[in-house]
Amino acid sequence: MIAGTLLQAMLVARLRAVLTTASVFDAPPVRSARPYVVVDTPVLTDWGTKDAAGREGRVIVQLFDRGEVPARLREIAAVAEGAVLSAPAGLAGWRVVSLSFARSRVVRDGDGWIGALEFRVRMLAG
Repeated sequence: MIAGTLLQAMLVARLRAVLTTASVFDAPPVRSARPYVVVDTPVLTDWGTKDAAGREGRVIVQLFDRGEVPARLREIAAVAEGAVLSAPAGLAGWRVVSLSFARSRVVRDGDGWIGALEFRVRMLAG
């Protein structure tokens, strides 16, 4: 299976297990009440070695909430960040070599808030 698809599915499952106040999706939902979280498809490039296939790239977790202040969104982001950073290294046919926080952002969106957590990931086949 494609490395990015495996990584995305694993992160969606982890976030669904720990986020009790928000729904989690692998694509923008057609209809969903806020708060919800979307794990974007990772953008990966070649990071292979002489004898092993590898991928390096970014994965973005988007957070959506409503309200006057982004307090709840920040709480959801903190839980999501912890869940991503503590993800297991083993995936079917791939091993996560490193998964680190890159950056985050929270911005106003109409009557709500949008947040983004970006992570750098490096994976090797095998």
